Amino acid sequence: MTINAVDLAQQLIARNSVTPVDAGCIDLLISHLAPLGFECEKISMGGVDNLYARRGTASPVVCFAGHTDVVPTGPLEQWHSNPFTPTIKDGVLYGRGASDMKSSLAAFVVAIEAFVREHPDHPGSIAVLFTSDEEGPAVDGTVRVCEALKARGEKLDYCIVGEPTAVTKLGDMIKNGRRGSLSGMLTVKGVQGHVAYPEQVKNPIHLVAAAIAEMAQTQWDNGNEYFPPTSWQISNFNSGTGANNVVPGEAHVKFNFRFATASTLESLQTRVHGILDKHGVPYDLEWRYDGRPFITPKGDLVAAISKAIKTVTGLTTQLSTTGGTSDGRFLADICKEVVECGPTNATIHKINECIKVEELEKLPQIYLHTLKNLLIK
Repeated sequence: MTINAVDLAQQLIARNSVTPVDAGCIDLLISHLAPLGFECEKISMGGVDNLYARRGTASPVVCFAGHTDVVPTGPLEQWHSNPFTPTIKDGVLYGRGASDMKSSLAAFVVAIEAFVREHPDHPGSIAVLFTSDEEGPAVDGTVRVCEALKARGEKLDYCIVGEPTAVTKLGDMIKNGRRGSLSGMLTVKGVQGHVAYPEQVKNPIHLVAAAIAEMAQTQWDNGNEYFPPTSWQISNFNSGTGANNVVPGEAHVKFNFRFATASTLESLQTRVHGILDKHGVPYDLEWRYDGRPFITPKGDLVAAISKAIKTVTGLTTQLSTTGGTSDGRFLADICKEVVECGPTNATIHKINECIKVEELEKLPQIYLHTLKNLLIK
């Protein structure tokens, strides 16, 4: 059996797997992994399909992780071709999931097949962890599989997540960590009334304005070697009745921290409450914790991937922790080294999402050389 990455990617793209629907992607991947000697375990819950498959019982365990679900297409009439009819034009493969991240899944399988063919009795173990709940709430996906593995004492040594990390050329950037995400839903309590009688009202916008100004100017931390300083941003501010002669009774503010390992969940929450209390703001505040930060310092996995990229592309890759959250935050609980490495990300979530065929042909080679660098000494 010899698997072609372009063909397999097209088969995956053709499946309408808008989150959290898997649409048969996992079964397709199992059909290629099982003949290679993988023990395949489907872990499904809450309408989400997950796969954990492993070949071998020894350490170290090298795991490839990713997701089969994709974001909605947006207006179909704006696509050059149907987003679930994979189309190759001028050396470029178009379709929803082409770069995020069905091409990575195809490349994983192609690399594994080539490695097993060359090293059928390889040391260590190879695993895959795929989910259909990464682009959505991420409640019943990777986090549940990690919980199941943790409960039975199964740990991973190295994990490669196929998120699209390259900027302009395949291999120019990988992610060795991600910032955490902490959101706040702030309700400021005022007293509604007529604008002409200010003595009878309490304007919640005025009450919170000074606190917002201070938080916007606050240096929450200085970052560190791997992370930029923590960022605080308002994403939504809503207040008012729609009339220009009514002082509103409440103001609603949604904000978000993207925070580095230089801060903690508790330290950020404590400082926000302190600023609000200092300014005498009457408020309720609900917190939502979307994920902790994680970092993989320079070590075996970073070195193995960097060397593989250099071998395949000639590039010296750049380490980065920028961007949003990923399932790496869950995998870091059971794996000491987690690095994201995948295609260019210029078209992810966009109309006419695509990947260059040449890039898709090289990606399995990066994963293959990474396996060799980790398992074949």
